[in-house]
Amino acid sequence: MWLASGELLRCSDCFMHVIDFIIFLVFTLGVVVFGCSFFKKGSSADEFTSASHSIPGWVVGMSIFATYVSSISYIGYPGKAFASNWNAFAFSLSIPIASYFAAKYFVPFYRHGGSVSAYTFLEEKFGAWARIYASACYLLTQIARMGSILYLLAVPMYILMGWNLHAVIILTSIAVIIYSMMGGLRAVIWADAIQGMILIGGALLCLVILMFSMPGGPMQSFELAIHSTEGNKFSLGAFTSDLTTSTFWVCLVYGVFINLQNYGIDQNYVQRYHAAKNDKEAKFSALFGGYLIIPVSALFFLIGTTLYSYYAAGVAYLPDEITQKPDYVFPYFIVNSLPIGLRGLLIASIFAAGMSTVSTSVTSAATIILADYFKPFFRGAVERNNLMVLRISSVVVGVLGAVVALAMLSVESIIDAWWTLSSIFSGGMLGLFLLGCVRRRISCVAAFIGCVVGVMVIAWISLADMWQLPGVHLHSYLAIVLGTSTIFIVGFLLSLLLFRK
Repeated sequence: MWLASGELLRCSDCFMHVIDFIIFLVFTLGVVVFGCSFFKKGSSADEFTSASHSIPGWVVGMSIFATYVSSISYIGYPGKAFASNWNAFAFSLSIPIASYFAAKYFVPFYRHGGSVSAYTFLEEKFGAWARIYASACYLLTQIARMGSILYLLAVPMYILMGWNLHAVIILTSIAVIIYSMMGGLRAVIWADAIQGMILIGGALLCLVILMFSMPGGPMQSFELAIHSTEGNKFSLGAFTSDLTTSTFWVCLVYGVFINLQNYGIDQNYVQRYHAAKNDKEAKFSALFGGYLIIPVSALFFLIGTTLYSYYAAGVAYLPDEITQKPDYVFPYFIVNSLPIGLRGLLIASIFAAGMSTVSTSVTSAATIILADYFKPFFRGAVERNNLMVLRISSVVVGVLGAVVALAMLSVESIIDAWWTLSSIFSGGMLGLFLLGCVRRRISCVAAFIGCVVGVMVIAWISLADMWQLPGVHLHSYLAIVLGTSTIFIVGFLLSLLLFRK
């Protein structure tokens, strides 16, 4: 029986079969051991942050894919599709645009820039304040992301075993921190590539089982979803111009801005561009990793839609408590409907999705702390000190991510929570980056004023609904869109009109 305990639900009668437990345990410990195997006693900071520029393009591409498709996608997307429709898939449709710009412009720009940090460029254009602002926004975004993912890693184990959510979050954080800290970016990228393959295989198997379990065959899944009482479950959302709700256009525009920011100024991606063997391999990795996300995102949404049809057809019983908590529907299915062995594989694949993303955030955040906060103030630091800063930073960032995860236990939809936090913490970094790319020299003062105005716009949009502020209320996804546009327009016009000299 499923019991309600505050905001949390658990299957009190379910238990993990010893085979499932062995599969899960072997995988998790195997990832940690595999990552630690890259540890080198005489390693350098360059090896830790860019893997000495020696990783094959397809491995880097799989790493980009695995970093993007986290447990937020693995559990959150099916939950979204189950509860509503494919509206959030509009976000994924924007990724090819970002991938194209990454391969054509961002990869050559960063690989020839000389610095592993994505934000050194901003300091060269506008001064130290720009680098500190962008890197601080990035660190906040990564900590929020780690918290969201660690929470979604803990949910299946809570449901499956009744394990304490706090303990699962803390132990998972420790495991990821250990192999990220010891193996550096090389360990993270290779582990990501393996984990990416496992998560795709697990999701495909799950979809096949769902569709062939339908009494009327696989096509019944589509029929029930199209003619559901809530409307067409495959709908991409309304195509209206309403900016207060999550329409197709709101999600698509939000996706364009957030993905351009991901591929253009996100340290997770920039670091991988540096890790590839050469420019050609780096460009291939950006395209391969980005385009692979489209079909896999569709796979997760199809799982959520098929879950709706599965329970609507009466194949199995779904308690009302789970229906009200969409993020729990997929884990509930895994626990109650999958055969022994496959259940352990699916739990392992969910962990694969989450651990790859958390390890990436740990490594990239540690790199930013070294490049943008330690080195500028301790220019005479020896190589040994740089490596020590990287490893200490990995531990600190990992701990902060775990703290955020513990604070997210009462969140209703992790997708909505993550997208909102991402929009707020991103702070319009893309606007500042675009200002720096303009051929005409932009005044540092104009860029700073534009940044302040942009942050005010982001704060207003993000807090208007929460605090019932007066004025027009817009959807929170538009915070980064209007914030980025405001920073660019205000900065450019001020520089053009007031600082001609």
